[in-house]
Amino acid sequence: MIRTLLFLFTLGLISACSTSYTTPGGKAPLSALSDASINDLMAKQPAANFPANIAIIRLQASGYRNFDEHSYGHGRYSVVTTRNIESDDDINRLSKLMAVRGLAPVNRILLPTELDDLKVLRNAAARLRADILLVYTFDTAFHVGEDTLSPLNIVSLGFMDDRDVSVSTTASAAFYDVRTEYLYGIAESTAQKKKQANSWSESEAVDELRKLTEQQAFKALIPEIETTWQSIVQQYALVDPIITKP
Repeated sequence: MIRTLLFLFTLGLISACSTSYTTPGGKAPLSALSDASINDLMAKQPAANFPANIAIIRLQASGYRNFDEHSYGHGRYSVVTTRNIESDDDINRLSKLMAVRGLAPVNRILLPTELDDLKVLRNAAARLRADILLVYTFDTAFHVGEDTLSPLNIVSLGFMDDRDVSVSTTASAAFYDVRTEYLYGIAESTAQKKKQANSWSESEAVDELRKLTEQQAFKALIPEIETTWQSIVQQYALVDPIITKP
């Protein structure tokens, strides 16, 4: 009887110490989504109409997943269509950019499962009658003490003691011409949050820190996107750049 109780007690300790968390997957390789040569890239020209319709989509690494969800598709990248980081206010703010007629999300129903290049996304954007494609991605990293964890690392929460744990997220965005794949401009922002590991007992608590960091990074990305878009309008649109949507 005593041996049985000791065995069950030991199992309980192991179970308590074995609570784990899997860090989120990686960013989408935006710079590697085109197979065009340097000459072909230099030859691409802007062809968008202004005021423009913009299609927007979040990309991540192939096989991306986080605590809440899995991404869609496989190949060079995948897409995340669930919005639990981007607030409605953030998206509404983007829809009110100057010289923008409308903003439409790219749904997975418009995409194949094989995702290897930008042409797939441009085809989906064209079905939405979009002139410009806005893509963005999150690069979220966990740091335990001086160690940086790779995407999809498993963290054993019970063995982290009282070391500081920080989460950093870089949010990156790029504007592409739907018709020609011309790159109009890019934007980027970074956010970081820190917490002591001894305050973590559940995976949900760890993931909340990730969400807060990504939300902060995306919110900081909005004004950077606005600045980039203003430059695009000034350079490519035959409209007064000070005009904004009502």
